Amino acid sequence: MNQQDQSSTPFNPQSSSSHPQHRLPFADRLNNTARNHFVACCGEFIGTFFFLFFALSGTQVANTTKDANELNQLLYISLAFGFSLAVNAWVWFRVSGGLFNPAITLGMYLSGAVPLVRSILIAISQILGGIVASLVVHAIFPGPLAVTTALSDSTSLGQGFLIEMFLTFQLLTTIQMLAGEKHAATFMAPIGIGLSLFIAELSGVRFTGGSLNPARSFGPALVLMSFPKEHWIYWAGPASGAVLAAGLYKFLKILDYERANPGQDASGRDGEDGRIRLLG
Repeated sequence: MNQQDQSSTPFNPQSSSSHPQHRLPFADRLNNTARNHFVACCGEFIGTFFFLFFALSGTQVANTTKDANELNQLLYISLAFGFSLAVNAWVWFRVSGGLFNPAITLGMYLSGAVPLVRSILIAISQILGGIVASLVVHAIFPGPLAVTTALSDSTSLGQGFLIEMFLTFQLLTTIQMLAGEKHAATFMAPIGIGLSLFIAELSGVRFTGGSLNPARSFGPALVLMSFPKEHWIYWAGPASGAVLAAGLYKFLKILDYERANPGQDASGRDGEDGRIRLLG
């Protein structure tokens, strides 16, 4: 059976298999759409929890270590976020897409990759995952929670907004071109996505806390019940970056960008050597 036939075959919980199938009692009562939404929400909630748990706990370590050099702290936090995203995106992308970020979800919806209902449901799951991750970090790690995002004294509201916007723009563009667009290296996309967040954190942590993610900022703020006056930029900045990235992606697709530099997935067989070829 080809891939198209498989994708069009309805889910049959009674289908025979050489392995016993263990299902939730209510799963058989759900239609395919409801079941898939439920699975995606679970994946995004758990994935966001683990992504932010390790990223925020790394931030807690960096910010509570005495006599730590500031640059070392920034590098430590950037590594914690980049590596945590790479690992968890690789684990969860087959379940729910591994987005873990309401702003990224917005951008993927605007790009046409995620339907409206699914995007709303998983965005709620991501926010809840961020809250629970913040609660757990606050509960099990010593000292006061030191992972909130805030503007540095030298950063204005406008600068903070633009920093968050452009860093999210970069991150979503990476996701769209490495994971959204299917190609020979798609299976390696989580590495590139993690590195994209890593370089964004290197630029942003010092000035805005390097959020790029409303769930990342909202969770700790809610746990501490402390919302700084600039909290809005951690929603508006990433959302604006997502809109820009979605617009760029659609612009490239309208231009049929693949034709400008063909053969990038060639393996050297059938007369293709895989070298860059530019069309005149």
